[in-house]
Amino acid sequence: MSRRARIALKAAIWGGCLVPLGTLVYWYARDDLTANPISFVTTTLGDWTLRILLASLAMTPIRLVLGVSWPITLRRLLGLFAFFYVCLHFSVWIVLDFFFDWHRMWEDIVKRPYITMGMLGLLSLIPLAATSTAGMIKRLGARRWRRLHRLVYLAGVAGCVHFLWLAKVGRTDQYWYVATLVLLLSIRLGDVALRAVRRRRERRTATVATAEIRMP
Repeated sequence: MSRRARIALKAAIWGGCLVPLGTLVYWYARDDLTANPISFVTTTLGDWTLRILLASLAMTPIRLVLGVSWPITLRRLLGLFAFFYVCLHFSVWIVLDFFFDWHRMWEDIVKRPYITMGMLGLLSLIPLAATSTAGMIKRLGARRWRRLHRLVYLAGVAGCVHFLWLAKVGRTDQYWYVATLVLLLSIRLGDVALRAVRRRRERRTATVATAEIRMP
């Protein structure tokens, strides 16, 4: 993919990811945030957090299935947008729902499992956002950085469970999110298994070749 194409694709990601926030601002200006605006805004931001996070998780499986490299260039950008939206999601909960009543918030986190899972997802994304720069990759080293960023899978699982437990009766989109996550994780685990098998075969081949060389 050419440099211009990559820039255009990233610009499209920026535009697409900012549309939900712009739409909320537009609805707010029109006083059209439904009869329960706090719940509506919180839910909308949470939905888009999970959608963008799953899109970020989909980049590597797309590369594996299609054999193209360009999706990897979008993974970090999508991950940062997911972190941006989850911060907005929790900010509404902290400021508008509880107005900085930390004691009540802590009780809610402990008593309500879906909030516990949502908080786990947020905490999983914080170190990823903090180490998303090229400078942090150099400081940590590529191997350590990759290991740390496996937390994104924990964030994805926590986000899907959070939504699954939170969803009201009659909603079905939470199951689509869970199914999408299962599919993406299955592709990743399948690739890991295939690489392990290849390494074993290569080791066996190398061992046999070494033994044949040493034979008199």
